Amino acid sequence: MKKIKSIGILGGMGPEATLHLFNLIIKNTPASKDQDHIPVIIYNNPLIPDRTMHIVYNEESPLPLLIEGAQKLERAGADMILIACNTAHYYIKEIEPHISIPILDMIALTSQFISGKRDAGITGRIKVGILATTGTINTSLYQRSLLDYDIEPVIPTPREQQELVMEAVYGKKGIKAGFKRAPKQLIIKAAKLLIERGADVIIAGCTEIPIVLLGSDIEAVLVNSMEVLAKEAVKRAKNI
Repeated sequence: MKKIKSIGILGGMGPEATLHLFNLIIKNTPASKDQDHIPVIIYNNPLIPDRTMHIVYNEESPLPLLIEGAQKLERAGADMILIACNTAHYYIKEIEPHISIPILDMIALTSQFISGKRDAGITGRIKVGILATTGTINTSLYQRSLLDYDIEPVIPTPREQQELVMEAVYGKKGIKAGFKRAPKQLIIKAAKLLIERGADVIIAGCTEIPIVLLGSDIEAVLVNSMEVLAKEAVKRAKNI
């Protein structure tokens, strides 16, 4: 019998996104009984300083608490770590020296997934729209990764980024504040503007976005980066 590996989720950024990732792991695990599922250890720390506020405005760094969280997951028995926040992937290289288990890179996995879809039938150089926090956009996490696969990234204008994407995630009636309807409309509008500029695929590159945006909402392929991460984690955990 193959040993099932344990998955550690470094979460709290935000809590609902962490729950969404856990649910995606469950939904993507082939199972007919409880014992077929994967042991998952969740460290949900909402006190981790905001990643975008650090990257863009040089406010308090989340790195110390990210390292602490990763170490706690390792000590608890996790065999791999998933970070339930796209922007926090900016810090992966600084976290890795402090642990001896791998962190699965959601950004790279998402780019690989899209490249595979392109190889499976989409011809020409596809354009991929990125919906993500300003921290993720400003650090070019997805842009660089996509270009490595000869995929052209498309990003919102600075005004669209602030008034649509960031308002949807961080606004008084945003996703992080527990709202759904108003942020959904803002995100749909942002996605449609990217599609108008030629995007064939839209990446839900902020872990809050898939909470409100569905594939049926837009006329492009929607890629949920957290689902890509969850599926890869399940494969590794079950040695599929």
